[in-house]
Amino acid sequence: MVTGVTPFARQIEDALRSAGTPERAAREKHYLKSDLEFLGASVWEIRRAVKSALEGQSLGHDGLVALVRELWREPMHERRMAAVAALELREGELSVADMPLIEELLRDSRTWALVDGLAADVAGSIAERDAGSVGAILDRWAADPDFWVRRAALLAELKPLRSGTAFDRFGRHADAMLDEREFFIRKAIGWVLRETGKRRAPEVTAWLAPRTGRASGVTVREAIRYLPAPDAERLMAAYKARTPAA
Repeated sequence: MVTGVTPFARQIEDALRSAGTPERAAREKHYLKSDLEFLGASVWEIRRAVKSALEGQSLGHDGLVALVRELWREPMHERRMAAVAALELREGELSVADMPLIEELLRDSRTWALVDGLAADVAGSIAERDAGSVGAILDRWAADPDFWVRRAALLAELKPLRSGTAFDRFGRHADAMLDEREFFIRKAIGWVLRETGKRRAPEVTAWLAPRTGRASGVTVREAIRYLPAPDAERLMAAYKARTPAA
């Protein structure tokens, strides 16, 4: 068992420094418009480094949280991505009691590159296991002034919806945000509808049809991607006419 997480975090950082390149670091920093330090390691290299470091380690829940906080403490993109990866790889050790930690990290993320993993994979896994207990938390996130937190409320529904959770909560949150002009909200609504439509097309069609006059183009285009062609064509035609679908 690792008794101190600072050397462990440094081990992960050293692996990421070896994997990164200055060219990729400059490119990623510019693309994400971030003020963090970048090492230039890819997502897969980060995940591989964390997975390798965690293998054989019995950190336990508290050790995992300590490692995540230690990795996040430094203003370095790859360390924070590694923190998210550690939570993803050990998501089975997390519970509703860890949602405040996830929310804290979400508020400090300020980029989809960190938010989406925390929301869809980490919070989503907790919500999938305990959909009822996270309801009040996701309701609060969905009304938060920070659009990244609102986006997280939407993306946290991806895993529960795939496993058959009722559509109602996501539908209520998405409806409240449907008129927003923020791209990352519009895209998130479409993303969840798209993924849900792979297995639950009638529900997606029924939800979107009366809202095609309100929904943005990015939302509709994403949402209809896996729907049956007649439904997709009907919904897109209604969107273009800015009316509800018949």
